[in-house]
Amino acid sequence: LESRVPGINYRGGCAKQPGGKDYLATQSDLGNSTVYAVEEYAVHDEPYYLPIADEVELFETAYAQRIPVLLKGPTGAGKTRFVEYMAYKLGRPMMKVSSKTGQEAEHRMPLITVACHEDLTASDLVGRYLLDTDGTHWTDGPLTRAVKVGAICYLDEVVEARKDTTVLIHPLTDYRRLLPIEKLGQVIEAADGFLLVISYNPGYQSALKDLKHSTRQRFIAIEFDYPPREQEAEIIAHEAGCSREASIDLARLGEKVRHLKDHGLGEGVSTRLLVYAGKLMAQGVPARRACQVAITWALTDDQEVQRSIEEVVTSIFE
Repeated sequence: LESRVPGINYRGGCAKQPGGKDYLATQSDLGNSTVYAVEEYAVHDEPYYLPIADEVELFETAYAQRIPVLLKGPTGAGKTRFVEYMAYKLGRPMMKVSSKTGQEAEHRMPLITVACHEDLTASDLVGRYLLDTDGTHWTDGPLTRAVKVGAICYLDEVVEARKDTTVLIHPLTDYRRLLPIEKLGQVIEAADGFLLVISYNPGYQSALKDLKHSTRQRFIAIEFDYPPREQEAEIIAHEAGCSREASIDLARLGEKVRHLKDHGLGEGVSTRLLVYAGKLMAQGVPARRACQVAITWALTDDQEVQRSIEEVVTSIFE
């Protein structure tokens, strides 16, 4: 496959899907980046994840029984990192021997992530007909590709999607494990490794944006929250590369700022933002300034709430 985009070198070939059909496994290099066909993406390096409770064991059991999983929790609490970590963990052992060549080949658990939004349609997930110079052809969507190759399909912030879009996952989330494709007149049975995982932030719930009960009751639910201070300090130190003392102070700051949620703050500071502040501090940015740009200004535009956060920051980083 040759590239028609200047500066990009495509290399690709065909592989077999379940049922014997070919699909294009394309990789491209642009500088130091690599672009994968969506069903070819897998987590190659172990993501850092610190288990807080029994969420790892629960997910492993759910995967073994092919039970769909719902992750719920606030922004930046580690839901997406957890899915990546589990995809890596479930992808081991990763060596298989080819029956044709007798050679070992690496096998990992594919992970397909879809960032849901209010304009997401069923066609965006399942696929659509596209018109090009050779005529009309069908292109599978990310959900269809995940079903065919036995990947973990992660629908992030699923409540952002239209309700008529989320209904199409129902046949995939019970004993049938089927994906109907009405435009093709086909029904696809999910490959053995397929698992559907969805997430949402309960803090954003409203009458207009909530999961239907008919959808909720097709999943087991794992709740996420911000970690206790000691564990959060450990996460910050590892991810930000800052000192142990700085990470403990940032964890204390996170704890105190979250108490402001009942005083005008829409949502507490996430572990992600604390890591950002730690990264700035590790590179020599003064602590107060790092907290101002990574936490105070990022969280709110309300000047009174900003002053309250600044007071907390000053009490910790004197």
